[in-house]
Amino acid sequence: MTERFDVAIVGYGPVGQLLAILLGQRGWRVGVFEKQPAAYPLPRAVHFDHEIGRILQAAGIADEVRGRTESSDVYEWRNATGATLLRFESRAAGLSGWPDANMFAQPEIERLLDQRARTIPTVVVRRGGEVVGIDADAAGVRLTIAAADGARDDVFAQYVVGCDGANSFVRGALGATVTDLGFFFDWLIVDVLPNAPKVWRPLNVQVCDPVRPTTLVSGGPGRRRWEFMRLPGEELDELNRAEAAWRLLAPWDVTPENARLERHVVYRFQARWVDTWRKGRLLLAGDAAHQMPPFAGQGMCSGLRDAANLAWKLDLILGGTCSETLLDTYATERIPHVSAIIDFSMALGKVICIADPVEAAARDAVMVSATESGQQSTPPPPLGIGPGFVRPGDPNGASSSCRLASSTPGRSDSSTTSSDAVGRC
Repeated sequence: MTERFDVAIVGYGPVGQLLAILLGQRGWRVGVFEKQPAAYPLPRAVHFDHEIGRILQAAGIADEVRGRTESSDVYEWRNATGATLLRFESRAAGLSGWPDANMFAQPEIERLLDQRARTIPTVVVRRGGEVVGIDADAAGVRLTIAAADGARDDVFAQYVVGCDGANSFVRGALGATVTDLGFFFDWLIVDVLPNAPKVWRPLNVQVCDPVRPTTLVSGGPGRRRWEFMRLPGEELDELNRAEAAWRLLAPWDVTPENARLERHVVYRFQARWVDTWRKGRLLLAGDAAHQMPPFAGQGMCSGLRDAANLAWKLDLILGGTCSETLLDTYATERIPHVSAIIDFSMALGKVICIADPVEAAARDAVMVSATESGQQSTPPPPLGIGPGFVRPGDPNGASSSCRLASSTPGRSDSSTTSSDAVGRC
C-alpha cells in the first residue's frame, strides 16, 4: 500500500527538520525525504538572532542549544588602518529573551534538531531517497521516491513542502519565476579550529580593506571563521585551494602549527527570491524560496521563520479550523519580509565589497567622521511581515480564511477547540 502522510517534506536541512518537528509536535503524520544518505558534516550558517532562539525553544531543544552557542556583543566594521567605521551592538537578552546575536556551528544544531525529530512518533525520516516525481491534484500529492539502488516507490501526502535548497526539485514543479537582483560576489569561506582557546575582542569584525575585504567571526564555541572576497581577475580554482586559505590566514597568525583547517570553499553570494511560494498543495521554504548575501546573518534565520509561519497554518487547515485559503497568507507575509532582509543585506554588502582604493577612501572619510563625532548612522532594521492573516476580533477586520469547528481532529491535543487555536494565531 502507498504510505500516506499529512505533510511530506522534501529536504532535511534545518528548515525541513524544524518544520517536521513543529508539525509532529501537533500530532500530524509527517514524512521527510532527503536524497543525501548522511548529514552534511561541515559548517555553513554561523548566526541566529533572538527570535530564532525562541523558535528553537518551541522545537524543544533550548537547553541543548544554549550550551553550543557564543553570544556576540559587538560586530565592528574597520577600515584598512583599523579605524572604526560602524558598530552593531547586541544585547545579552533581546526582546524574545535570547541574546540578540548567537554564534554557532550548523552541524551541531542540525544534530539536535534531528535527535528531536526522531523522538516524535508521527515523524518518519527517510534518508538516501531522492524525490524524482511529483503528481499533484485536488485530492493530494503523490511523490515518487528513488532509492540509491534504483528501486522506486510512491508516497501520498495532503501537502508537500520543498525545503530542498537552492537547486530545489519541488520548485521546478511549481514552475515559478524568480526575482534576481543581480548581486554576485565570490568569497572564500574558511572555517578554522584553533589548537588552543583564544579570546577575540570584539568577537565579530568586518575589515573593509579594498586590498582584500575580510570577515572574522565566531563559528561557535572553539571555532573561528574567516571570509575573504575574491578580487577582480583572481582565478576561482586557485582561490579554492587549501594553500590559498593558509596564505590568507597567515597575517592573522593562524598557521598549520596552531590551527586545523576544517573547511575552505568559495561561495557565490546572491540576492533573489521565488515569486510564487505556493501552487495548490505544493509549497516552498528556506533556500528553495530565497537566497541572500550573508552580511546580515539572516539566511538560515529566514528559512526557519518560513517553517514557523507555515507550521501553524498547516496545523489549522489539517485540523479543519481554517480553509486552505489561509495558505495564501504564507507568501504575502513572508516575501515582503524576506525581500526587505535581502535589501538590507545588499546595502551592507555594497559598503563592504569595495575593492577600489579611491572609492574606499571616500567611504572611510564619511563613516570615520560620523563615528568620531557620535553621528554614526546604523542601517535601519528590516521591515515587518507583509499583509496576511487577521485574527477574528481584530479592529482591522477578520480573515475569511478560518471557520469554526468543534475540534481539531488528528492533533495530539484534540481537546483544543478551534476558537482556542485561532486565539493563538
